[in-house]
Amino acid sequence: MGSSSDGSAGAPSASTDEGEEPPQRGFFGRILDAFSPPEQDTGDEAAAIADAQPAPMTLPGIGNLRKLRVDDVAIPKAGIAAVPLDIGREDLVAMFRKHGFSRLPVYKGDMDHPQGLVLLKDFALQQGFGAKVIFDLSALLRPVLYAPPSMPIGVLLQKMQRDRVHMALVIDEYGGVDGLVTIEDLIETVIGEIDDEHDEAEAALWKLESPGVFLVQGTAPLDEFEAAIGVRLRMDDDDEDIDTIGGLVFLRNGSVPVRGDVVGHESGATFEVLEADPRRIRRLRVRLPGPLVGDTVVTADI
Repeated sequence: MGSSSDGSAGAPSASTDEGEEPPQRGFFGRILDAFSPPEQDTGDEAAAIADAQPAPMTLPGIGNLRKLRVDDVAIPKAGIAAVPLDIGREDLVAMFRKHGFSRLPVYKGDMDHPQGLVLLKDFALQQGFGAKVIFDLSALLRPVLYAPPSMPIGVLLQKMQRDRVHMALVIDEYGGVDGLVTIEDLIETVIGEIDDEHDEAEAALWKLESPGVFLVQGTAPLDEFEAAIGVRLRMDDDDEDIDTIGGLVFLRNGSVPVRGDVVGHESGATFEVLEADPRRIRRLRVRLPGPLVGDTVVTADI
């Protein structure tokens, strides 16, 4: 405002020479600027070293907006909950109820042909509260963002803010869907885990579901769980560095498994992944070896 009221008879400013001033950056853009280090020499050698470093599994922090890429936080394609365009009203209700999400991607034919997003709020406002409206999912679709896996998450966060879209699909080089990322996933890399009213409290690290079968949090201490069930799960020297049951399953699988994966173990136990994200295993179902299934298995609900 001050620039327009000051005397304008003199020479025009540099910004007017170049045309209109660039639009002001959004909140996340200003955050990135505030925490960015001063510009330094970025020669080819430095860039090559940076590119050679894998994205680390770091603690939450503002620096992650520049260090992490979209594929570091995206949910793999196998873990995406989505619905077909021709889904019926009752089936859509069942999907929202089953997964507990506020928005779902919609596809036509298969997941590689996304059509948009359906929001639970839009669906409820059109179909709920006694409304008598013919169900037409295509009329409820909202646009979905697309992001390459190599995009810095800070850039995607700004784009989500600008376009007011909270979900993006990760697209591979052939145009197929490779994963999904939400604005919550991105913000959690900065401030840590976000739990809402519907997230289950994780007070119990494990509990007995049935004889020989346990529901276990990924953060459960491995040595305590071994002592409780009476089965040794550390089998070699590499296992001695593992502190949690989730870490053991990660080591056996070679990467973070997705929901529904079953990972075997030398003892005969199996680990079924019930909940996981790209960075951690959240909850598991552990089935002990057959001979141990019975009343002698220690029950641990803590």
